[in-house]
Amino acid sequence: MTETAPTRAAEPSAAALPTLLFVVFMNLLGFGMVIPLLPFYAASFHAPPWQVALIFSAYSIGSFIGEPFWGRLSDRIGRKPVLLSTLTCNCLCYGLIAFAPNIYAAFVIRLFGGMFAGNGSVVQGYIADVTAPEERAGKLARIGVAFNVGFIVGPTLSGLLAQPALGPTGFRIPFLVAAVLGGGSALGVLLLVKESRARHHGPMHQPNRWAMLGKAVAHPVISRLLLLTLVSGAAFTGIESTFGLWGQHRFGWGPRQIGLVFGFVGVTNAIAQWFFTGRLSKRFGEARMLAAGMGLTVVATAVLPFSTGIMSTTPLMVLMAFGQSVAFPNVSALISRNSEADRQGQTLGLNNATGALARVAGPLCAGLVFSGISVNGPFWMGAAIVAPAIFLALAAGRAVKRATVLS
Repeated sequence: MTETAPTRAAEPSAAALPTLLFVVFMNLLGFGMVIPLLPFYAASFHAPPWQVALIFSAYSIGSFIGEPFWGRLSDRIGRKPVLLSTLTCNCLCYGLIAFAPNIYAAFVIRLFGGMFAGNGSVVQGYIADVTAPEERAGKLARIGVAFNVGFIVGPTLSGLLAQPALGPTGFRIPFLVAAVLGGGSALGVLLLVKESRARHHGPMHQPNRWAMLGKAVAHPVISRLLLLTLVSGAAFTGIESTFGLWGQHRFGWGPRQIGLVFGFVGVTNAIAQWFFTGRLSKRFGEARMLAAGMGLTVVATAVLPFSTGIMSTTPLMVLMAFGQSVAFPNVSALISRNSEADRQGQTLGLNNATGALARVAGPLCAGLVFSGISVNGPFWMGAAIVAPAIFLALAAGRAVKRATVLS
């Protein structure tokens, strides 16, 4: 297998990677601020439960639309202008939702917000452009660190700023703070990030989303990785979305205990992705670490229904978090290795869109299983659908040796 080198416009500045990680942190800080408020925000409009669920899913639907589009566009015109435009528009969406007149306007704004925030493939593409293949898993794992730290800090900040007693008006300050954070991210990209790709002048053939999806599905490595992202992402988000209900049903837990467990999970993710993922992937290979991470997750997920309280549940959730953390950055690394330089943004965008689809389907399926079959059902379902992902990872690793680069 041969691998093409990225088309670079200039050597990246020393501040580029920290700035991009700051962008991810700010995006997730804003996202983390908004997520805990959404049920109360929707309730302030007297929205029924189905509309509350719709507000939640709107963001992931928007990401599903945006990720492949922005990744493809950044392959053509460069990463920096796409980052600048999406960050600016996402900033405006946070500002608009602060003054939404009704729940339907809020849904439309959240949909567009998710679409503009679906720029993860652009950040991943930038890192792939400027990083040697053997170093990519470690550098891409740093995105996960920024993601987790932002998601830990965000809910705390929103809880301090929101005033639900004032109705929809009481949520304006958190939304406006999220808008300011998004504007700060855009300013950082403008001032500190150099373009990693040369602009193409003249015609450049780029297949559309569906043609590229067809090529990806036919590729022996990328097809397996997309399927792994779909099933594993659905399992994980399904467990996360029902974990609070499970803890309440099994042990009578409230927000304090649930928040404590998720706090340990977030810290574990950040530590694992900063210190372990890159080193382990360099030593053992991306595909093996992907399979190992899936294996750890299956074990933890299968044993969790037998936990007896917070002292046994927390270590198992931490084990599951560690498995995810050493696994998932390797998906992006393997996709970037097996994609032509002018297709990396688009193929990474397809993978991120698959993850967004999983975030819609996973909570829905887990909720149905939880209420209709068993409170432990989401864990059993998660273990059952993640177990085959171990073999998908190993098969993708074997296919790398004989596969051609996706073009």
